[in-house]
Parts: sequence; structure tokens; C-alpha cells
Amino acid sequence: MTGLAATAIASEVQRAAAGDEAAFARIVAAHHAEMARIAYGVCGDSGLAEDAVQAAWSIAWRKLRTLRDPDRLRPWLVTVAVNEARHLVRRRGIRPVIELEIDACDARAPDLSDEIDRVDLVNALRRLTPDERALLALRYGAGFDSSEIGPMLGLSASGARARLARLLGRLRKDLDDD
Repeated sequence: MTGLAATAIASEVQRAAAGDEAAFARIVAAHHAEMARIAYGVCGDSGLAEDAVQAAWSIAWRKLRTLRDPDRLRPWLVTVAVNEARHLVRRRGIRPVIELEIDACDARAPDLSDEIDRVDLVNALRRLTPDERALLALRYGAGFDSSEIGPMLGLSASGARARLARLLGRLRKDLDDD
């Protein structure tokens, strides 16, 4: 991040933390879509993900002044959204439903083996806990590395790497066709 961008972010965070609604609206505009995408990775349900992000924005508005390092705004916001998504999934016990469109009369229909592979992956992801889905969403959805994910989830960097490696190993085993 350039010095100018860091200064602009720090200034925007400072104004929003002081109650400037326009500054907070600019922060929301800059980060909402990513937070919703990551929350969806945890929830597997777009409505629930949107609920989680709305709750996260409410928390962010109230607690923005506690953010010590404005350069950490993005990881802080994503962490709040992930935590809200995990809580909602646990509270509601929701499992996503996968629908397949199969038209036996349509010669242009997609190869069903591709759809089966997709359903296998979704089912394997459904069997994960919200914490495990959060780990995957933070790594592959948001692109954070283990040194960033660890503090977000209350783990060391090596703990995050180890947990991710075990999780990926389990997923590979679940998806192995042999």
C-alpha cells in the first residue's frame, strides 16, 4: 500500500470513528462486496450472508474507534463479517441445498458428470463446520495468508497453516474417486 493510500485510509477511518456517516458510507462501499462474498463462503446462503454482513456493519460502526491500526481495516472488517456468519450458521443450523437442472430432452444440456463433481464438492464443504468454512473463505476467498488468518481466528500462523493443511487433506480424501 502506498503512503498516500495509507494516509487516506487512516483519515477515512478516523473521520468515520468520530461519527462522520459519509466517511463510514465510503468504507462500506469499498468493502461490502468482499465481506458478503466471504460471508457467503462461510454460510453457503446468500440471504444469511447478507444478514451477517449487515450485523457486521452495525458492529463496525459501534467499534470502529477501537481499531488501533487503520491499515488493518480490511482484515478487521472481514473478521467481523466471518464471525457474524459463523454465529448465524451455528444459531440457525442451516445447510445449503444444491439444485440441479436436468432436462433430459435438451441435447445442449451440460455434461452431468461436471454437475456431479460440483455437487460432490458442495456436499464435502457442507460437512465442514462453520469454523472450517471460515478458514477456507479467509484463505481462498479473501486471499489472506496464515500470518493474517491466525490472529483473525485466535491461532498462531503455524496453527492456521496446520489446520488448513489438515482440512485440505480431508477434503481431498472426501473427493477422491478411487
